[in-house]
Amino acid sequence: MPKPYPSEFRDDVVRVARNREPGVSIDRIAKDFGVHPMTLQKWLQRAAVDDGTKPGQSRTESAELREARKRVRLLEQENEVLRRAAAYLSQANLPGKGGTRS
Repeated sequence: MPKPYPSEFRDDVVRVARNREPGVSIDRIAKDFGVHPMTLQKWLQRAAVDDGTKPGQSRTESAELREARKRVRLLEQENEVLRRAAAYLSQANLPGKGGTRS
């Protein structure tokens, strides 16, 4: 997998592509910056979503959602551990079981 481009570079290329002169194609700008034209198209689409001009999930919303899902997974694991511990402890405290003998 190729190394991702720095976000500053992507932002600069998108800005140049958005402010291009009439008659200058996306393919030309992509070639000038050394990126694939489809890559530049995807960057432009992502930038439009991030700016709110197109519907979709922005990068910040995506990152927040990822973090929330990670937190939910962790809480579910902790809940399962507590549930098992409670079940184990309730079995250990039943009358008639244990280490006391009469």
